Amino acid sequence: MIRMFAIFEREMRRFFRSPSLLIMSMMMPVMQLIIMGNAFGGKIVGTHVAVVDYDHGPQAVKVREAFAAVAVNIKTFTTVEYTNEVQAREDVRTGKIDAAVIIPAQYSRRVYAGEQPKLGIVVDNSDLFTSASVESEMQLLVESLNTATVQSRLSSAIALQVVELYPYVNYLKFLLPASIALAMYISVMIGGGILYIDDKARGVHEGYLVTPITKIELVFGMNLAGSMKAALSGISLTVIGSLIAGLGVIFRPMAALQMLCLILACSIAFNGMMFLLMVRVDDPLVPRAMFGVLNTLLFYPSGAMYPTVAFPKWLQVLTVIDPFTYVIHGFKAVILKDGGWIAIRGDLAFLTIFGIGTLLIATPLFKRTL
Repeated sequence: MIRMFAIFEREMRRFFRSPSLLIMSMMMPVMQLIIMGNAFGGKIVGTHVAVVDYDHGPQAVKVREAFAAVAVNIKTFTTVEYTNEVQAREDVRTGKIDAAVIIPAQYSRRVYAGEQPKLGIVVDNSDLFTSASVESEMQLLVESLNTATVQSRLSSAIALQVVELYPYVNYLKFLLPASIALAMYISVMIGGGILYIDDKARGVHEGYLVTPITKIELVFGMNLAGSMKAALSGISLTVIGSLIAGLGVIFRPMAALQMLCLILACSIAFNGMMFLLMVRVDDPLVPRAMFGVLNTLLFYPSGAMYPTVAFPKWLQVLTVIDPFTYVIHGFKAVILKDGGWIAIRGDLAFLTIFGIGTLLIATPLFKRTL
């Protein structure tokens, strides 16, 4: 134990003498949380929709009044007057406006005659998010126009009442679990994998060979230090990210304890995985080349950015063995849902078993000789 902790102490002293390592491992996840959290997931506002009115009747006026209500209240779009449908379509194509609504001639007469008139809308579907938002708002507007002014006392229409379990979760809060996991992964990759290979290349490990330190003491000492670095990174980003996102979960003792357990289990899993991948590598360029590959292979299929149920079957198989999947699920359960121990016990079990298992596999592969 004394020799193992000597290795641990050496690694941690080196880590704290270079605080830039911790800062660099956290910089990208924090920037991702701030920039992506505010750039994505927001509501579309301020789009420009052209209105070409060929009718000018009373029902067309009702449509235009509904457009004005949207512009004043939810502000999804504001309308721009056009007299020519061809020009409106061309401006949508060239990006001057985002959509165009066509009110056809004889529209009011057809409404009164019950002939099911149609409003036309031209959208730029190369931008799926904007076009879907405009289409959705137009659909709600049309449904409101179809609603009878005087409602029957005994309505037979089926209604849907939506009950939301949690307060509104913006994209900044949704992205926080992914940022914590990414910070710990970067810490393990830089402070564990890359430094480990660099030490081998510089001959630092050769100095261990003239000491009575055993293979197991070397392996566990280095992995204990690597796990501690990842845990410190995870704790730091959890506190900083929660404050940025406006979440008070870190001030609840039980939730803070659950997050600490997740951070420790995640650090063990990530460090064991990284040590298994790097245990026989000697070239310092290999971990740097693997960084982006592993990030794409493990981070994006984990459900951090998009739900896994939308993945094809072959990709869903990867999510089952991906430790990122369980880290993301666990942090979401605690940070966003307050799910308690029941919600995260499976994640804790998988991450702990995965970390210990990869470490036990890697230990016999570690070369105690030159």
